Order: sequence, then structure tokens, then C-alpha cells
Amino acid sequence: MNRQLSLLEKLKIIFLIVSSVSLIGCSSIELNAANNANISRVPKYMIGPGDVLNVFVWGNSDLSVSVIVRPDGLVTTPLAEDIQASGLTATQLAREMEKKLKRFVKSPKVTITVSKFVGRYSEQIRVIGEAARPMAIPYRESMTLLDVLIAVGGLTEFASGNSATLVRSSGDKRKKYGVRLDDLAKSGDMTANVNMMPGDILIIPESWF
Repeated sequence: MNRQLSLLEKLKIIFLIVSSVSLIGCSSIELNAANNANISRVPKYMIGPGDVLNVFVWGNSDLSVSVIVRPDGLVTTPLAEDIQASGLTATQLAREMEKKLKRFVKSPKVTITVSKFVGRYSEQIRVIGEAARPMAIPYRESMTLLDVLIAVGGLTEFASGNSATLVRSSGDKRKKYGVRLDDLAKSGDMTANVNMMPGDILIIPESWF
């Protein structure tokens, strides 16, 4: 049997709605504060399995090649076999190759550029749940939540975007933040956009109705 809500019940409902909105806002504020604190700590790009490297040896065109980093993290180039590449920057790997080539080439000068980025698994951004294309995405400097949504093709019709969670690791600890994907993707509310960090996990739940 239908009945009208009492004034007290109405006030309780309003309080719960306001509290929920406040919690979401606090999560966004907290996440933005964490991002600002981490801006100076964004690491340089580390080579990972699957990356394509262009290796240029000055004055030695026969030693200049394009190689793919193997699943074990190693690369092999002419006269330089099985060098650990994963976990190094391009500059660090170039210096390691120069050490190997010194046995065969006088004062070798090596330059390495990454032409296809995959990155180490620990630094990829993972999107799971109700994304159009759930996947792992290579981290890019200054990448935002909006960039991630574009990369995965947006949300499914069943997604509860404003109930999404961003999980971030800091050392051996993990922290969860609420993010407002519906407000960002459907309403264009750029206050819901936040910077991403390497290793972030975005979880998009299914709507209950």
C-alpha cells in the first residue's frame, strides 16, 4: 500500500544523497592532491617486452637495426647478443650496447629510440569491467582519465560510470579513489578529469538497473 513519506524520512534521504555526493567530491579532491604530490615523481619511460627499438650505431650501418624486445626482456643485435633491455631507459640501454660493441668496434656511439611503446606490465594502465574494450594501455606522460576513456572506446550501456574506482599502488600499499566517469564522458564535466599514474587500475562496475 502506497503511503506518503514523513518529513523525517525525507530528511534522511536528502542527507544520504548529500553525503554520497560529498564522498565522491572528497575522493576527487584527494586524488587530485595525490596527483599533484606525484608530478615530480613520474618516472622516465622504461623499456618493456614488446617495445620496438631502433638501434643506430654511428658510422656502422651494418650494426644499425630495428629490434623487438623479447618476452624475456632481452634484445639481440649484430655483435651484441642477449642484452637486458626491459627496465632500462633508451639511454641506459645504449650505454650497455656500447660496452658490448667495444670488443669489435673502436669507440662505438649508439643511439636508441623507441618506435613502438608497450612498456613494462607494472607501469601499464589496466581498465576492467564495463568499458567498450577492456584492456591494458601503455602509460603516457600527462595521460588523463579522459585519455583512458578514449583509448578503451568509452563505456558500455550497462556501465555505472560514477561508481567507478581507480586503484593506485604506492610502494606495497594500494589506495582506492572514486571517479566520476559518467559526469566526465556524458556531461563533459572536466572537473571529473584527473591525471593518471603508471600502474593505475580503473574498475568500472555494472549498473544495477
